[in-house]
Amino acid sequence: MSNGLRTRHSEDMRRLAADLFDRGHGYMSAATILGIPKNTVEKWYCTHRAFGLEGLLIMGAKHSKYTYEQKLAAVRAVVDDGVKYADAMAAYGIASLGPLQAWCRAYRKGGAEALRPKPKGRPRGSAAKPRELTREQELEIRVRKLEAENAYLKKLGALRAEETLRTGSKPRW
Repeated sequence: MSNGLRTRHSEDMRRLAADLFDRGHGYMSAATILGIPKNTVEKWYCTHRAFGLEGLLIMGAKHSKYTYEQKLAAVRAVVDDGVKYADAMAAYGIASLGPLQAWCRAYRKGGAEALRPKPKGRPRGSAAKPRELTREQELEIRVRKLEAENAYLKKLGALRAEETLRTGSKPRW
């Protein structure tokens, strides 16, 4: 069923779907005939309408990057002008239905600014800056370390004494 890392259905299955689309079937009837979820076939249908068989066969082969202006124009066509997804995909060269739907949701929720590219990674200077310790705080930290070391050495001595009592001879460690 899988012929690549990102494709779930074979190229043959997409060819069969394209043949059904060419014969006048919609995505619902094609999904029923092929036994594939209707959401998957709906994406194939939009891609087939926008780019034809070639576009359907290369689905998922590469990731496309779209400019802010391209995203905004496509989304405004769909949301504001009522253009169908498939027609907007064809007009603006968008290869997949998923990103276009996500852009439309973001546009409805946050406007045009929601489509602007976000900076990647952690912002500069976001790491906590080490603060200067007072002399009292430095001494307190040193006391805690020495107390922990002292407790460790006491426990080691107790374990050695216990081993001596149990075996009758001094432990080698």
